[in-house]
Amino acid sequence: MTVGKKSKKINIRSLTKEELSLAIAEKGHPAFRAKQIWEWLWKKQTVDFKQMSSLSLPLREQLNKEFEILNAVPFHSQLSKDGTFKTTLRLFDGNVIEAVLIPDAKRNTACISSQVGCKLGCHFCATASLGFKRNLSFDEIMDQLFCLDQKAIEQSGSKLSNIVFMGMGEPLLNFEALLKAIQMITSPEGMGMSPTRITVSTVGISKQIKRLADEKTNVNLALSLHAANDELRSSLIPFNDVEPIKNLIDALRYYHEVTGQRITIEYILFDKLNDDLKSAKELANFCRNFPVKINLIPYNQTDMKQFKTAQMRKVTEFAEFLKDMNIVVNVRRSRGSDISAACGQLANKG
Repeated sequence: MTVGKKSKKINIRSLTKEELSLAIAEKGHPAFRAKQIWEWLWKKQTVDFKQMSSLSLPLREQLNKEFEILNAVPFHSQLSKDGTFKTTLRLFDGNVIEAVLIPDAKRNTACISSQVGCKLGCHFCATASLGFKRNLSFDEIMDQLFCLDQKAIEQSGSKLSNIVFMGMGEPLLNFEALLKAIQMITSPEGMGMSPTRITVSTVGISKQIKRLADEKTNVNLALSLHAANDELRSSLIPFNDVEPIKNLIDALRYYHEVTGQRITIEYILFDKLNDDLKSAKELANFCRNFPVKINLIPYNQTDMKQFKTAQMRKVTEFAEFLKDMNIVVNVRRSRGSDISAACGQLANKG
């Protein structure tokens, strides 16, 4: 398809297996045809109906007339000195997104995007500088995973073991595609991965956090908090004015009650902003509302010069204070910062 050109055809890869089966049945074809098409699309990664040789020629011609096959195509990649791999993918309409593979001795983690850009405007995040273009379809989400899964096998001989929705965009503002992707990832006919190996990170969309709990996806939930008082958090995350901390506490309590899962709190540490013991006490009080584990993340430098990385001495003091409060704390080591692939750095800069 020509970049930017609108089409009346349906992108067949945007359909779930159930939706595809229904569409094929409505055209008078037996159920096994939908299964064949699904395998061509997702098992064999076919992007041309002509190559679907197990289908009759009339059926292939009918499919080509009514549907199109759109896919995200990797066109640029970078490899960090620490082994982190970042790929840039071009979408059918010319927009581009980034996805990251983070390998270590025990796992291969894919950090993937859910939107082109982001509309929430967090002041410290490079993605915010892009503005918001559009949501990704679930197949565009999956394309990132297929690309990174292949790379993981090439690099280590092992497939992806973990997936985090922590790339570009706010996953809970693209809920339907997120849900379809989770279903595809966990389905035996998809990637067959346990939902406990999937983490959805959010700035905090209370209504959608509760909905995610009700959907019984059993994925892990991570909240990008970064400050536990409204004044400071709003200065970092303008959306906090819409969803203040009391709303988040209510939603996260609900998520824990429904799922029984411990909440992950993501907390970026900025120099002389939120790295003092007062901030640590506020965070500890916030975490008394439900079982948590905290990931402390020293800020990864971007073009926003007003933010600086917290000194490691302050990071250590902050972590030790929380541990003394019997809270599970991990200080996350930044990966891929030399290729702008670390947390908060994704901005399509290549």
